[in-house]
Amino acid sequence: MPKLKREHSELKRVHSKVLQMVLHQLYSNLSALAKLKRNGRKVGRLRFKGDGWFKSFTYNQSGFKVIERCGKRRELWLSKIGAIPIVLHRDLEGEIKQVHIKREHSGRWFACFGVKVKDTPRADKISKPVGIDLGIEHYIADTNGNFVEHPHTITKSEWRLKREQRRLSRKKRGSKNRAKHCIKLARVHERIRNRRLDFLHKLSHHYVNSYDFIAVEDLDVKKLIEMAYNGKNRADAAWATFLHMLTYKAARAGRWVMKVEPRGTTNKCSKCGEIVKKPLWVRIHQCPKCGLELDRDLNAAWNILQDGLKQVGREPTEFTPVEIGPLLIRASPVIETGSPVF
Repeated sequence: MPKLKREHSELKRVHSKVLQMVLHQLYSNLSALAKLKRNGRKVGRLRFKGDGWFKSFTYNQSGFKVIERCGKRRELWLSKIGAIPIVLHRDLEGEIKQVHIKREHSGRWFACFGVKVKDTPRADKISKPVGIDLGIEHYIADTNGNFVEHPHTITKSEWRLKREQRRLSRKKRGSKNRAKHCIKLARVHERIRNRRLDFLHKLSHHYVNSYDFIAVEDLDVKKLIEMAYNGKNRADAAWATFLHMLTYKAARAGRWVMKVEPRGTTNKCSKCGEIVKKPLWVRIHQCPKCGLELDRDLNAAWNILQDGLKQVGREPTEFTPVEIGPLLIRASPVIETGSPVF
């Protein structure tokens, strides 16, 4: 890097830590590609990112500072750039270790702070356990009988995506009108992503605040999306993102999150352990051995909770079946997006 700075004077206008992080990113990508090649994967060369393609940079350890102004005004000072007015969505807690600056395709700029905080130790006593089953018809079914409806974020905005994509396809490549419309299309995608993340943040926050032990499925989401049917709805569900949010929020709040093997949780009877095989379109679990009858997702949620408690050496809670109707089971009102419960 010092040699490059002597040869290219324009590099001196960039903070040294930013240049170091770019080099770190480059060599991390090279090592990852080399590992894939050793494993037999077909790997191409790194492509040069020209003007307009490199959309983020990182200040690590130094070169940045959050400045408090009068009132609620705040500024982010960046070395070699200066002070920039910012809006913090919440107060920063802990020691700021780095700032990642990124520009979205829609043209908006964001600063992501990496903050070092101490996680709360997990409580030894488990008093409020819950098991969660993830699905398509119901996004969540838990052992308390709550059913969270799937938000279907893409389906609700699909007409707008199609409209903007058609308009973009009519623009001449390389023209300014095409570049402007690319931003319009990017904002539609950004709105869809924001709605999905809003739903997932509220849902994970609700479960972490309400329960001290959460048992979930250890899903291989990538393989589920690659299945021959319903791939769009599976991708729209963003199960991996929800499980990630649930895990880090629980660690910060001192809660338990236990991931269990999902295989067999639907067919196994949660009361007697009998295997009752049923196709996907059969939504009611009916056990011929013990006579248990309830929603198949609710049955899976109870199996997940029992397996999760066994992993930590606790006795599974006593099973109390939920009273159901002939077709649809709702032990409590459906939790909907934006509900005050969050």
